[in-house]
Amino acid sequence: MKNKRLYLYLLLILVLSNACYQKNDEENNIFKYNQIDGIETLDPAFAKSLSIMWGVHFIYNTLVEVDSSLKIQPSLAKKWTISADGLHYTFHLRDDIFFQDNPAFPNGKGRKMVAQDIVYSFKRIMDPAMASAGAWIFNGRMANQNPFEAVNDSTFMIHLMTPFRPLPEILSMPYCSIVPHEVVKRWGKDFRNHPCGTGPFQFAFWDEGNILMLHKNKNYWEKDRAGIRLPYLEGIKVTFNETRAMEFLRFKQKDLDFMNGIDGAMQDLVLSKRGILRPEFEQKMNLSKKTYLNTEYLGFYIGTENKAFAPNPVQNKKIRQAINYAIDRQKIITYFRNGIGVPATKGFIPVGMPGTEHSIMNGYNYNPQKALALLSEAGFPYGKGLQTINLTTPDANVDICNFVAGQLNDIGIRTQVEVMQKGLLRQQMSRGSLAFFKAQWIADYPDAETYLAFFYSKFPAPPNYTRFENKTFDIWYEKSLRENEDEKRFQLYEKMDSLVSSYAPVVPLYYDQILHFTQKNIQGLQSNALNMIDLRRVKKLEK
Repeated sequence: MKNKRLYLYLLLILVLSNACYQKNDEENNIFKYNQIDGIETLDPAFAKSLSIMWGVHFIYNTLVEVDSSLKIQPSLAKKWTISADGLHYTFHLRDDIFFQDNPAFPNGKGRKMVAQDIVYSFKRIMDPAMASAGAWIFNGRMANQNPFEAVNDSTFMIHLMTPFRPLPEILSMPYCSIVPHEVVKRWGKDFRNHPCGTGPFQFAFWDEGNILMLHKNKNYWEKDRAGIRLPYLEGIKVTFNETRAMEFLRFKQKDLDFMNGIDGAMQDLVLSKRGILRPEFEQKMNLSKKTYLNTEYLGFYIGTENKAFAPNPVQNKKIRQAINYAIDRQKIITYFRNGIGVPATKGFIPVGMPGTEHSIMNGYNYNPQKALALLSEAGFPYGKGLQTINLTTPDANVDICNFVAGQLNDIGIRTQVEVMQKGLLRQQMSRGSLAFFKAQWIADYPDAETYLAFFYSKFPAPPNYTRFENKTFDIWYEKSLRENEDEKRFQLYEKMDSLVSSYAPVVPLYYDQILHFTQKNIQGLQSNALNMIDLRRVKKLEK
């Protein structure tokens, strides 16, 4: 009954506000979606959020790209080789790729992309004056002299300081999109809203906060198997409505073609507890539910620098292990997530990451008796004598953390939940000012190294928020960066994840999943576990 009242209330809002959402275009082949968080920029050097990454992905290309199975595929580079010592990567480029037409070029006609454009784009990311959010992907890894080299127009080389096997995966990130120097120079700081790349869609106009419009790049270089030039769509229209509830109602009214996720208040209305569409919605929309490389976790500060909360109960490994055993992760998925996600019982690396397909890694299952036994071994039977632990969480996760606190209190671990603004919480995590905190770790690229770097003692926070330090782990981590054979590298990854799990510096709660809703007339939309959507082959059928 409560859900029905909520739905009727929101429907009333939609009717009253309908004048604001009348269709401004009658194009049948424009793909429309809403971006709740807005888009700060379309400059790849600052592609730090998913909303920016999507916009950049539509307009630009990278040397290599990640397909729907998380495999690295050729893009601007048709092939590449790695030197025996792992220090030199040679990329052989396609010779039929042109930048989109732009007034910065002679006669406004887009010129051919060459290796020197890649040198320029990567140096731009590393330039301290740019203050690029992506500088970390190259800093400390590239050779000191001439790290990027244009051998000729169609051959590009990267020279590393030390081997780094996940380099191709890094190069697939939107940060590494190729930009033309002429357009960047013409617009300067305003390049953020005057983008130009080699991708399938090109910039048309942007009324910030209202509408972003991209048109089909009619000179795009890719073709389908039948020889038809991509993309099939005529364009993309992005709106920026601020509420999830209104976004859902606009989708239900067929004002939008696609929706990424759903508001928590609407989940019970639309989804069953198994995370599938309720019968009344099955004929009205499509739902795709896929793996998302995101581990939601609780973290412990186990460093020794901060004496502010000494004695700190979570410094005791057995207490951390007891907390891991005390939490029923399946109940979190069922009752707080509507069946969205997978209980995190296999370590910190999420399911779906390449190399984990046949993993025998064991983490922590729900076992309150084991938790009680560990408390006794730690010298605190039923929590007697154990001081209260504060669990700090952003507001969005307070319900889950209250549930966790309840389960910990049940076995004698007194836990209080404190709510903190997300940005401030991250700052406090970096400073080592929180003993116990709720956070998430989303993969930057499809290699488990991005999760294991979280525990490398030579890294600061971020990423090492827990201050975990183990010499064996560090040796294995460094060895994995030099290992070119995938099977051997994956074995090292599993050993590292297992070692970390035994020390329990984190409590993995669940591995996330993506929900993509589309209208019934949308075909060909592809996505991967990084939640990057591909619209090149989307067809929008007549309703």
